[in-house]
Amino acid sequence: MPTRIASTAVSPGRRVAAAVLRRVEADGAYADRALAAEATRAGLDARERAFATRLAYGAVQRRRTLDHAIAACSGRPVERLDAPVRDALRLGMLQLLFLDGVAAHAAVDQSVELAKAAGGGGRGHSLVNAVLRRAGREGAALLEALGDATPQEAALRHSVPDWIAELWWEALGAEQARALLATVNEPAESALRVNALLAEPAAVAAELAARGVATHPAPATLAGDLPEGLVAEGAFDPSADPSWAAGALVAQSRAAMGAARLLAPRAGMRVLDLCAAPGGKATHLAALMEGRGEVVAVERNARRAGALRATCERLRADIVRVEPDDAARSREDGPFDAVLVDPPCSGLGTLQGRPDRRWRARPEAIAELALLQGRILAAGAAALKPGGALVYATCTISPQENEQVVERFLAEHDAFALEREHLLLPHRDGTDGFFLARLSRAV
Repeated sequence: MPTRIASTAVSPGRRVAAAVLRRVEADGAYADRALAAEATRAGLDARERAFATRLAYGAVQRRRTLDHAIAACSGRPVERLDAPVRDALRLGMLQLLFLDGVAAHAAVDQSVELAKAAGGGGRGHSLVNAVLRRAGREGAALLEALGDATPQEAALRHSVPDWIAELWWEALGAEQARALLATVNEPAESALRVNALLAEPAAVAAELAARGVATHPAPATLAGDLPEGLVAEGAFDPSADPSWAAGALVAQSRAAMGAARLLAPRAGMRVLDLCAAPGGKATHLAALMEGRGEVVAVERNARRAGALRATCERLRADIVRVEPDDAARSREDGPFDAVLVDPPCSGLGTLQGRPDRRWRARPEAIAELALLQGRILAAGAAALKPGGALVYATCTISPQENEQVVERFLAEHDAFALEREHLLLPHRDGTDGFFLARLSRAV
C-alpha cells in the first residue's frame, strides 16, 4: 500500500496530489481514477479539488521536464532519490516553474512538509528544501535553455517521449508539432453534453448558473454544430452535480460529440456502435434518434460493458441494447442503417485529460492497433446496408491509425466512398485530438 500523506501542516489539495503520485508510481494506477478516489476520500471542496487536479495532472504530465530540472538542481539522477522525496520535489518544482498564483515560499515549505510526512525525514526533507530553493533562483533559466529546434529537444521541453514528438513532427510538420506539444500540458476544455432525451441545454445551463457554475454554448467543430453542448468556465466536476445523477448531463469532449453528429442518425433507424464503452457516443446516438429505433452497442470487455449499461440507464437511453461481443466478429443481425466504429487506439489526442497516457503508450503497439482497427472497420462495413453511412472515429493523432486505415479499407472495398474526413487538433480546435471519417456504401 502506498504511504498516506496525513500531516495537517500540508494543505488538503497537496496531500491528495501526493497520494495520487504515489498510486501512479507504485501501483500503476491511472491518474484520473486515483484523483477521483483520493479527492472523495479526503472530502475536498471544489476549490481544493481543482488545485489537487492541477498539481497531480501537472506533475504526471510534466514528469520528464521536472526530473530534468530536479537533476540539474540536485546534482544527482532522479531515479536514485527516495520515492517520497522525488514526489515532493516534483510537486514543488511544478509549482515553482509552471503554476501561476502559488507563492514560492509556500511551494517550498509545503513540499518539505510533504517529504517529512511521507517518510522522507532525516536528510530527505533537507534535500527537498535545498533543491527547491535553488530552483527558485535558477529554474526559470533552466527552462529557458530548453530548445525546440528538433523533435528530441521539444520532447524534453514539453515532457513527452521522443517518439511522440517525432511522430507529430513527421505527420504535421515542425510548426504544427511545436504548437501541439505546447498545448498538451494545458488543462483540457471542460465540455459537457446535455442529454436531449431528458433536458434542454438552456434549462441545464440555468440550473448550473444557479449553483455558481458558469457555462457557454459549445462552439461547432469541423464535424458540425453542437447545440446540445456546453463548456464550463473553470474547473467543474460534473459527476458531483445534481444534473449528472438526474441523467441530464454527460462529460464529453466536443470532438467526441462530433462522431455521432457526423453519422447523423435519424429516428427509427437501426444503428450499430462498435467498441461502445463507456457509452458517451452510444447515448448521444440515442438522443439524436429522439429515443426511437435501436442502437446495438457492442463491447467485448465485461466490466466496460457493465459500465456502458449503467450509463445508458442513467441517461434513460432505452433504445440502446448492450451486447458483450468481439467488435471484429462478423455479424448476423444486419443490415444496419448506420454504423459507428470507435476502435481501440493509442489515445494520443487525449493527453490533456489523461495525464499518464503519454507514458503508457508504446510506439510498437501502433502497428498492431492499426491491424485491429482495420478488422473492426471491415466488420462494421459488412453490417451496413447499401446506401448507409459509416463513421470511423479515433481519439488519436497518428496517421497509421487514422488516414492509413481508411485508405487501406477503401482500396479493398470498392462499394465504399469517402465523403468527409477531419483531423481535430487540440492547439487549433480547442478540444481533444480526434480523427473522424464518414464513409458511404453504394446503393
